Amino acid sequence: MINQRLQPPDLVTHLKTGKKIWRRLRKHLALPITTISILLIATVIIFLAINNGRPQFKPITAYIAIVSHDHVKQIVPTNEPTVGALLKKLSITLNQGDVVEPSLATPITQDNFRINVYRAVPVEIVDGSQKVFTFSAQTTARSIAQQSGITLYPEDYVYLQPVTNFLVQPTLGEQVIIVPATPVNLNVYGTQSLVRTHATTVGGLLLAEHITLGQNDTVQPADSTPLTTNAQIFLIHHGTQLTTVQQTVPMPVQTIQDDSLTFGTSAIRQQGSSGMELLTYQQNLDNGIVVSQTLIQTVVTQQPVAEIIAKGQAVQIPSDITSVMAEAGIAVSDYPYVNYIVSNESGWCPTKVQGDIGYCPGYAPSNPNVLNEGIGYGLGQATPGNKMAAFGGDWETNPVTQLKWATSYAYGRYGSWEAAYNHWQYYHNW
Repeated sequence: MINQRLQPPDLVTHLKTGKKIWRRLRKHLALPITTISILLIATVIIFLAINNGRPQFKPITAYIAIVSHDHVKQIVPTNEPTVGALLKKLSITLNQGDVVEPSLATPITQDNFRINVYRAVPVEIVDGSQKVFTFSAQTTARSIAQQSGITLYPEDYVYLQPVTNFLVQPTLGEQVIIVPATPVNLNVYGTQSLVRTHATTVGGLLLAEHITLGQNDTVQPADSTPLTTNAQIFLIHHGTQLTTVQQTVPMPVQTIQDDSLTFGTSAIRQQGSSGMELLTYQQNLDNGIVVSQTLIQTVVTQQPVAEIIAKGQAVQIPSDITSVMAEAGIAVSDYPYVNYIVSNESGWCPTKVQGDIGYCPGYAPSNPNVLNEGIGYGLGQATPGNKMAAFGGDWETNPVTQLKWATSYAYGRYGSWEAAYNHWQYYHNW
């Protein structure tokens, strides 16, 4: 007889009851589980279909700022509108003479936005017999002197000189040396002007100002006369009628390309100013009427000062943005221009309606009239938005379609993305 292991009656009963309950639960749960699975699959299929098989482009809602200060580089996300607001939020205190590039009022409209805080160093300014101690982070001698409140004239010589003897020269930084020009009163054929010069004699002034005396011209006092402050000098013409006209000499601009600043931003390293000059004409008369005139003398009475501007060249565009630009067929060389314009127009929000601030919905406006009226819409703020319909039926939300329209617009109106960028820099629109 074969021995069988008998199970307790209570355990057998419980097992049979559990199987019956599981069969009932499985029967009742089968329909809800199947329905949920179908809905999830359908949602994924619809999502990919709407976005042409790729994840939806995610617009920038907070920018990454790269703040360099005090030998530290902070990389922070920010929604602050300007450079000054961000520095305040980060509790970065500015002291006397410190310099911030770009300026505190510069809007933060791009990702990987670079901000540089330069700390002031001690400087001694020697202005003739006067000495002034100050702190400055400016990069040119003229800017340092102007920052300290010293009045400079365009003709003054201003230069930096390193301190070589710390025992005699009580400063650890540099010296700014100012050699002021001498003011004299120059009367050019009856027109009086104040001229500043480093010449030491009347003849030296004429040579420095490129003044050539004509056959019927004389100068008083004589060429060898030493120049003194506010001396009076007269150019006198005998015979033919002369007229003198004063006009502005344009301010020269010197541009420096700087990799420490974000592309599209700039900083003024030295303030410039325009100059003045006198143009003297010899006039030919017929019955008292001027029939012709000849320019015989040009005297610069105030030298122009060059403005020095640093322009940012650093380009660091997020990969999701470069991938969208690549899919839209935009050349890599145009990426900086496109990124700058779109960052300023919409903050890379494909559903941005003109006037909306701080919000990027994930869908097109519910009121279709918004897209047909004269209101900017989308990445490039097409006005009206339905201009973009010619480039794809998904123009309301697809950033690639919108960029294809924007490229056509940039080339059609300006000839290139670079030209469109240059226009935006000057007019702040496109």
